Amino acid sequence: MKSPVVKRSIVVAGHKTSVSLEEAFWNGMKEISGLRNMTLSELVGEIDSNRQQGNLSSAIRLFVLDYFRTRAMPPAAQDAPRPQA
Repeated sequence: MKSPVVKRSIVVAGHKTSVSLEEAFWNGMKEISGLRNMTLSELVGEIDSNRQQGNLSSAIRLFVLDYFRTRAMPPAAQDAPRPQA
């Protein structure tokens, strides 16, 4: 399944920036922000303020991956400590 990289402009903490993500990650972000009753800009701002390193696009990909991996786990596995990367 091909998911081309899409570059979009977004306002983060009052500053306009562009983010390049595959369409699947944009769709994941839209789903997550909708479930949290947040705008995409608010969610990206939260991800940006919590990232430890790397660029924003990478931080978003990791956030979306972690979100859906956590949802896919059985409840008991969600409470187990995660290995440090």
